[in-house]
Amino acid sequence: MKLSKNTGTLFLLTGLGLFFASIIFGFLASIIYQYPEFLKDSLGLIKLRPMHVSAALFWILVAATGAIYKSLAILTKKDSYPLLQKIHWGLWIFSLLGIFYCYATGNFGGREYWEYPPVFAIPIGLAWLLFLLIFFLKVKSIKKWPVYVWMWMTGIVYFLFIFIENYFWVIPYFRESFIKDMVIQWKAAGSIVGAYNMLVYGSVFFIMERISKKAHTGFNKWAFALFFLSFFNMLFNWGHHLYLVPTNASIHYAGYIVSMTEWVFFIKIIYNWKKQVTEAEAFYHYYPYRFILAFNFWLFFNLTLALFMSIPVINLYMHGTHFITAHAMGTTIGINTMILLAALFFFLVPKKEHHQSQLLNTGFWGIQISLLVFLLSLMAMGFVKSIWFFEEPQAQFAEMMARMKPFTLLFIFSGFSLFLSFLGVISGFVFMLFKKHP
Repeated sequence: MKLSKNTGTLFLLTGLGLFFASIIFGFLASIIYQYPEFLKDSLGLIKLRPMHVSAALFWILVAATGAIYKSLAILTKKDSYPLLQKIHWGLWIFSLLGIFYCYATGNFGGREYWEYPPVFAIPIGLAWLLFLLIFFLKVKSIKKWPVYVWMWMTGIVYFLFIFIENYFWVIPYFRESFIKDMVIQWKAAGSIVGAYNMLVYGSVFFIMERISKKAHTGFNKWAFALFFLSFFNMLFNWGHHLYLVPTNASIHYAGYIVSMTEWVFFIKIIYNWKKQVTEAEAFYHYYPYRFILAFNFWLFFNLTLALFMSIPVINLYMHGTHFITAHAMGTTIGINTMILLAALFFFLVPKKEHHQSQLLNTGFWGIQISLLVFLLSLMAMGFVKSIWFFEEPQAQFAEMMARMKPFTLLFIFSGFSLFLSFLGVISGFVFMLFKKHP
């Protein structure tokens, strides 16, 4: 089968293109931290930052969609509704081309994470509505849903709901009230992550089941328990984003209590670690498994950071600093990207014998080491800034930036290393893909 004939493959490859764009934009933006005049007269940070953020966000959404389409084709043993899927992909391509053209020409108008003109929310919303329709048409033949189908369903439905809520600010009633506007925006920003995490985590459950060849994994009671806990967090975990907003105190308490339930995930990861180390001996050279193992480590790392951030007194010091950036980057790169790279290898280059590549091995370990240094440098920058926020008397901003300089340089160098490592993995993947599909 030619690559272009399968819509799931088109989504995965489009996602890979967006990921490649995001790491280029991100690396260029990181240079501006130290050299503000870099690209000032062409792109500058004002354009590079939203281009990087949107490309990273769309990489997750588009690639997760591709993984779901490929998974459903395997589950139902047919690739049904190809025309509707092609229209779905076409709506995304139209939206992406328009959005990045607007960014390149300096035409903004949106809000954080969605800084493009809000008119492009219409084709994206239509694409998601069509995705919901196609999903239900496809799964109607599955009599008993495994946990990952439930995760996909809740993620798709909830994302559409939150995506609409995210644009309440265009209505004067919400926009003209500062508190209402901020509460809804911060709630939407937190909740939408939970929605697309359901899509990504559902995909990793499916891949793990197929790798282990244990058909009962999707019906495991513990898997469903984690699903319901994840669903509960998706609905209510956004409360800890609003600790600093003067809103109803019950929202703050609910956010804190829900956030603390994440300790269950934390303990479960530690409990499973020994078993996973044993499994790694059998699957070490299989890249879908290696990226899933890496995801588990970064989930542990990022969950540790998130749990501390959810404690109000610590949140007070972390908020508005590079700690938040480290948390966001750790989630996007360490968790979602590792899963989606596993999906790319699993669905498009599934045979283990194709994975014997020194370039891939070097790139894989380069990513893990560079990402650790990258996140630690961001956390160090956040620590410096949080001290500056509360010191008396407060030093000049320029002095704070000077204190941060060693960590900023480390951030740039590790970012460059991360860029090269990802480039190595992408190059190795593309080489194997075209070798398989000449």
